[in-house]
Amino acid sequence: MRKFLYLISPNKIKPSFYLDLEEVLSSNKVMFFQLRLKDYSASKILNIGKKIRKITKKYKVKFLINDSFKIAKNVNADGCHIGQSDGTINSARDILKKKIIGITCHGSKRLILNAIKEEPNYLALGSFFKSKLKPDAKKARKDLIIWTKKRTSLPLVAIGGIDNKNFKSLLKFGVNYLAISSFIWNNPRLKPKEAIKQFYINENTR
Repeated sequence: MRKFLYLISPNKIKPSFYLDLEEVLSSNKVMFFQLRLKDYSASKILNIGKKIRKITKKYKVKFLINDSFKIAKNVNADGCHIGQSDGTINSARDILKKKIIGITCHGSKRLILNAIKEEPNYLALGSFFKSKLKPDAKKARKDLIIWTKKRTSLPLVAIGGIDNKNFKSLLKFGVNYLAISSFIWNNPRLKPKEAIKQFYINENTR
């Protein structure tokens, strides 16, 4: 089975989260797991990250820390995801060396071209749909995926409002991974282990 999902953590880590994470990762669909906690102290993120690290290793999922390459190093994560205001790829590379570094490019061709020059490990594009995680994010057009693929062979991660009804349309445009969060962790109808089952592909999806 091809791993095509890039799972982002919920905003708050509840006691039940760790068991839910195990059940979701056991689906064998997740390639990356990003810990994204905006309202937690560095020490709390570090402690949570150490617990998550054991789970991601068990299921052979790449563990990334959002924003802080220093925490990524301290928790021995597989890498870091940085936004446009979190420092440069080069400064992250100084600390993380050959580990994974991905960067958000929104829907901007200028940011995409600038990022390509700094040689990250992947580019994140979007938001392609209305997102609960980032409700004010500017929408990106799907043809941006084609434009980007003509200029780089870097893996592309699509972000923003992706759910079980719209995800296949992005795969057809050629993205490598789909970033999901709210549909898994904040789904009013489905528990996380049931929500992840809604994402399935066959050989004709791409």
